[in-house]
Amino acid sequence: MPDPDDIRGWQRLDAQTTTSGRIEDADVARLAGIGTRHVINLAMGDHPDALADEAEKLAGAGIGYTHIPVPFDAPSEAHYEAFKDALNHVQGPVHVHCIVNWRVSAFFFRLNRERGMDEDEALALMHRQWAPEQSDDPRAAAWAAFAFRQREEC
Repeated sequence: MPDPDDIRGWQRLDAQTTTSGRIEDADVARLAGIGTRHVINLAMGDHPDALADEAEKLAGAGIGYTHIPVPFDAPSEAHYEAFKDALNHVQGPVHVHCIVNWRVSAFFFRLNRERGMDEDEALALMHRQWAPEQSDDPRAAAWAAFAFRQREEC
């Protein structure tokens, strides 16, 4: 089955990892169809675009679920550590999503840098979804600081 690339913000990072923005009811079967074994959701559960009863719907399709609600205006190191921990304990292909793939792209930018990916390559992957360091959104400053924290520590 081909990737469901019409899901908002769809991106395949590698053979075992896909990301996107929000998922909808019909996407649960589509994710199962491409072999997804676990979903990590970084969106707030009360967001108007959040999939209601997501954990139950995914479980019905045989897909595991981890919810790490990350407030859009306040990403933290605790959220990032929970994300890395969840990724380290996932069996099989994983799909990570939020609402528009902004949270996810920033998290993977940091993870890719920690894993040794060249900054330009990691930045290009993040910029497929958004560029928090260039955004006019007033909440983007928190994301730019979060994403580039590693750079500041060097």
